[in-house]
Amino acid sequence: MLNLILKLLVLSWRVRFENSLPQTAVVGLWHQDLPACLAAFKHKNIAVLISQSGDGSKFAKLAESLGYNVFRGSSSKGQSEVKHLLKALKNGNSAGMALDGPKGPALIAKPGAKWLSERAKTPLVEVKVKYGHAIRLKSWDKTFIPLPFSKISILTMELIN
Repeated sequence: MLNLILKLLVLSWRVRFENSLPQTAVVGLWHQDLPACLAAFKHKNIAVLISQSGDGSKFAKLAESLGYNVFRGSSSKGQSEVKHLLKALKNGNSAGMALDGPKGPALIAKPGAKWLSERAKTPLVEVKVKYGHAIRLKSWDKTFIPLPFSKISILTMELIN
Protein backbone atom coordinates (compact mmCIF):
# COMPACT_ATOMS: atom_id res chain seq x y z
CA MET A 1 0.00 0.00 0.00
CA LEU A 2 2.82 2.41 0.89
CA ASN A 3 4.47 1.72 -2.47
CA LEU A 4 1.26 2.65 -4.30
CA ILE A 5 0.98 5.92 -2.35
CA LEU A 6 4.63 6.76 -3.10
CA LYS A 7 4.15 5.96 -6.78
CA LEU A 8 1.08 8.21 -6.97
CA LEU A 9 3.04 11.00 -5.27
CA VAL A 10 5.94 10.63 -7.74
CA LEU A 11 3.55 10.58 -10.71
CA SER A 12 1.85 13.77 -9.47
CA TRP A 13 5.02 15.84 -9.82
CA ARG A 14 5.17 18.05 -12.92
CA VAL A 15 8.64 17.67 -14.37
CA ARG A 16 10.10 20.03 -16.96
CA PHE A 17 13.49 19.59 -18.60
CA GLU A 18 15.37 22.80 -19.35
CA ASN A 19 17.57 20.96 -21.87
CA SER A 20 17.95 17.50 -23.35
CA LEU A 21 19.89 14.54 -22.04
CA PRO A 22 22.36 12.68 -24.29
CA GLN A 23 21.00 9.34 -25.48
CA THR A 24 23.59 7.43 -23.42
CA ALA A 25 25.20 8.97 -20.35
CA VAL A 26 26.14 8.51 -16.74
CA VAL A 27 23.47 10.60 -15.04
CA GLY A 28 25.05 12.01 -11.88
CA LEU A 29 22.70 13.42 -9.27
CA TRP A 30 23.01 14.45 -5.66
CA HIS A 31 21.57 12.05 -3.10
CA GLN A 32 19.25 14.80 -1.82
CA ASP A 33 17.53 14.88 -5.23
CA LEU A 34 16.83 11.14 -5.57
CA PRO A 35 13.02 11.38 -5.31
CA ALA A 36 12.78 14.17 -7.92
CA CYS A 37 15.16 12.39 -10.27
CA LEU A 38 13.17 9.18 -9.86
CA ALA A 39 10.20 11.05 -11.32
CA ALA A 40 12.18 12.94 -13.95
CA PHE A 41 13.99 10.04 -15.56
CA LYS A 42 11.30 7.34 -15.46
CA HIS A 43 10.96 5.15 -18.57
CA LYS A 44 14.22 6.51 -20.09
CA ASN A 45 16.28 3.27 -20.24
CA ILE A 46 18.32 4.06 -17.14
CA ALA A 47 20.05 1.41 -15.04
CA VAL A 48 20.52 2.07 -11.33
CA LEU A 49 22.26 0.34 -8.44
CA ILE A 50 20.16 0.29 -5.27
CA SER A 51 21.20 -0.85 -1.80
CA GLN A 52 20.10 -4.25 -0.51
CA SER A 53 18.85 -2.63 2.72
CA GLY A 54 15.19 -2.63 3.75
CA ASP A 55 14.73 0.96 2.58
CA GLY A 56 16.56 0.03 -0.62
CA SER A 57 14.05 -2.79 -1.24
CA LYS A 58 11.14 -0.35 -1.12
CA PHE A 59 12.94 2.13 -3.36
CA ALA A 60 13.95 -0.64 -5.80
CA LYS A 61 10.36 -1.84 -6.14
CA LEU A 62 9.20 1.71 -6.83
CA ALA A 63 12.03 2.32 -9.34
CA GLU A 64 11.22 -0.91 -11.21
CA SER A 65 7.56 0.11 -11.44
CA LEU A 66 8.70 3.38 -13.06
CA GLY A 67 10.72 1.63 -15.75
CA TYR A 68 14.22 1.63 -14.29
CA ASN A 69 16.57 -1.31 -14.81
CA VAL A 70 17.39 -2.01 -11.15
CA PHE A 71 20.43 -3.87 -9.86
CA ARG A 72 20.79 -4.57 -6.14
CA GLY A 73 24.09 -4.03 -4.38
CA SER A 74 26.36 -1.26 -3.18
CA SER A 75 28.69 1.04 -5.05
CA SER A 76 30.78 1.19 -1.87
CA LYS A 77 31.72 -2.48 -2.42
CA GLY A 78 33.71 -1.47 -5.48
CA GLN A 79 33.78 -2.36 -9.13
CA SER A 80 32.18 -5.80 -8.76
CA GLU A 81 28.74 -4.25 -8.14
CA VAL A 82 29.15 -1.35 -10.58
CA LYS A 83 29.88 -3.78 -13.44
CA HIS A 84 26.10 -4.04 -13.98
CA LEU A 85 25.95 -0.32 -14.76
CA LEU A 86 28.98 -0.58 -17.03
CA LYS A 87 27.31 -3.39 -18.98
CA ALA A 88 24.10 -1.33 -19.30
CA LEU A 89 26.10 1.62 -20.70
CA LYS A 90 27.88 -0.59 -23.21
CA ASN A 91 24.44 -1.85 -24.33
CA GLY A 92 23.33 1.73 -25.12
CA ASN A 93 21.40 2.49 -21.93
CA SER A 94 22.19 5.23 -19.46
CA ALA A 95 23.16 4.72 -15.82
CA GLY A 96 22.08 6.79 -12.84
CA MET A 97 24.39 7.32 -9.90
CA ALA A 98 24.47 9.52 -6.80
CA LEU A 99 27.55 11.71 -7.10
CA ASP A 100 27.96 11.84 -3.32
CA GLY A 101 27.57 8.08 -2.99
CA PRO A 102 25.28 6.08 -0.75
CA LYS A 103 26.61 7.50 2.54
CA GLY A 104 27.96 10.97 1.85
CA PRO A 105 29.14 13.37 2.96
CA ALA A 106 26.41 15.26 1.16
CA LEU A 107 27.28 17.31 -1.93
CA ILE A 108 30.88 16.06 -2.07
CA ALA A 109 31.44 14.01 -5.22
CA LYS A 110 32.95 10.55 -4.90
CA PRO A 111 35.02 9.12 -7.80
CA GLY A 112 32.50 6.43 -8.85
CA ALA A 113 30.48 8.33 -11.46
CA LYS A 114 33.60 9.76 -13.09
CA TRP A 115 35.24 6.33 -13.14
CA LEU A 116 32.14 4.79 -14.71
CA SER A 117 31.93 7.53 -17.34
CA GLU A 118 35.58 7.17 -18.28
CA ARG A 119 35.42 3.38 -18.34
CA ALA A 120 32.31 3.34 -20.57
CA LYS A 121 33.58 6.22 -22.74
CA THR A 122 30.29 8.03 -22.31
CA PRO A 123 29.47 11.54 -21.03
CA LEU A 124 29.01 12.27 -17.34
CA VAL A 125 26.02 14.55 -16.94
CA GLU A 126 25.30 16.37 -13.67
CA VAL A 127 21.66 16.95 -12.79
CA LYS A 128 20.59 20.21 -11.13
CA VAL A 129 17.08 20.27 -9.69
CA LYS A 130 14.89 23.29 -8.95
CA TYR A 131 11.83 22.72 -6.77
CA GLY A 132 8.49 24.47 -6.74
CA HIS A 133 7.41 23.34 -3.27
CA ALA A 134 9.23 20.72 -1.23
CA ILE A 135 10.04 19.70 2.31
CA ARG A 136 13.48 18.56 3.47
CA LEU A 137 14.10 15.52 5.59
CA LYS A 138 16.46 15.53 8.56
CA SER A 139 18.56 12.76 6.99
CA TRP A 140 22.33 12.97 6.34
CA ASP A 141 21.66 14.25 2.83
CA LYS A 142 18.67 16.48 3.71
CA THR A 143 16.56 14.87 0.97
CA PHE A 144 14.02 17.06 -0.81
CA ILE A 145 10.50 15.62 -1.02
CA PRO A 146 8.36 17.65 -3.43
CA LEU A 147 4.79 18.23 -2.31
CA PRO A 148 2.00 16.65 -4.39
CA PHE A 149 1.61 18.24 -7.84
CA SER A 150 4.74 20.37 -7.37
CA LYS A 151 6.76 21.64 -10.30
CA ILE A 152 10.28 20.30 -10.74
CA SER A 153 12.76 21.76 -13.22
CA ILE A 154 15.67 19.61 -14.39
CA LEU A 155 18.86 21.07 -15.87
CA THR A 156 21.55 18.69 -17.10
CA MET A 157 25.14 19.77 -17.67
CA GLU A 158 27.81 17.61 -19.26
CA LEU A 159 30.91 17.49 -17.10
CA ILE A 160 34.34 17.46 -18.73
CA ASN A 161 36.37 14.40 -17.75
